[in-house]
Amino acid sequence: MRRRLERCVTSACIREIYGKDLRTTPQMEFCMNRPKIIITSKSYGVYCREALKVLEEFANVERRAVLEGEEMRAILGECDAIILGNEKLNREDLSAAKRLKIIARHGVGVDNIDVAAATERGIVVTYTPQSNADSVAEYAIMLMLDILRNFHKASGELVKGRWARFVGAELMGKTVGIIGFGSIGRRVARKLSGFDVKIIAYDPFVRGEDIKAGGALPVTLDELLMSSDIVTLHVSLSPETRHLLNRERLKLMKKDAFLINTSRGSIVDEKALYESLKAKDIAGAALDVFEQEPLQRDNPLLELENVILSPHMANFTIEALTRMDMMNAEDLKRFFGGQRPLYVVNPKVFEYGKC
Repeated sequence: MRRRLERCVTSACIREIYGKDLRTTPQMEFCMNRPKIIITSKSYGVYCREALKVLEEFANVERRAVLEGEEMRAILGECDAIILGNEKLNREDLSAAKRLKIIARHGVGVDNIDVAAATERGIVVTYTPQSNADSVAEYAIMLMLDILRNFHKASGELVKGRWARFVGAELMGKTVGIIGFGSIGRRVARKLSGFDVKIIAYDPFVRGEDIKAGGALPVTLDELLMSSDIVTLHVSLSPETRHLLNRERLKLMKKDAFLINTSRGSIVDEKALYESLKAKDIAGAALDVFEQEPLQRDNPLLELENVILSPHMANFTIEALTRMDMMNAEDLKRFFGGQRPLYVVNPKVFEYGKC
């Protein structure tokens, strides 16, 4: 019994030892030993040593390079917390998390985590909202300028020793349609305000007056697709947004329009997009995200000349990574200090008295 108590006294193990629920709260629970935190995110702490120092003040910290499946489940069985990158955690994985108490997502999206399963098991999930919003917004605008001016093509030809110039188009005077007017979409609108463009936006969860206050004209999704010279995506992935841009909606876009996606690959039906690009039903696309990542070498998008591809790096700046690192570290410090983290994805977990 002493070994059990020394490992970690939580409401779950109190029930195991005493056979009854003492109705403890997260603030009442405590660990006799320092918690063990495993970092699987490859970029965590690389550019912000201070975040690692914060963690090492109260926990034993290990970095592990893992993929998925059995390797991940083995790690989940031995740690109290995990700082997770883009690795997937499904229900089966979480069933092996016998002592895991908190998942700190090193990023904004949590579509790689079965949050419902984590909540059922009393596992807190945190994330880093708005930490990379400026980085992604800047990257989206960079892609707009690149695809309009054919910069990527000119650079590629010059590297090959060919002095090839490409006629492009100005961003000025274009209509930019923003799908998703949250923290990133609003920043895109604000940063575009100096380019003399018309900005329209669609977001069913944001009031029209708030969209107007953010510098855009609220429109329906179909109106946006039919009117925009550039469509840029800034929505989270959910069952409702998966393949939001399907074959039918892609057909609404103008033939000289461009699509920018820095959100999640599955927001767009990738097969339908490939067909649309190949047939030149739209002028081109700039994609930082894909339905399957890393992008496979046999992906047909690689065959196309009217597409720009990058490896999910819109958020990959020193500034954004530093913010993400510190937000994770401070929330983990709060949690293991008996306080509620600031950036909780699943607040219902605190109602269950399990975490």
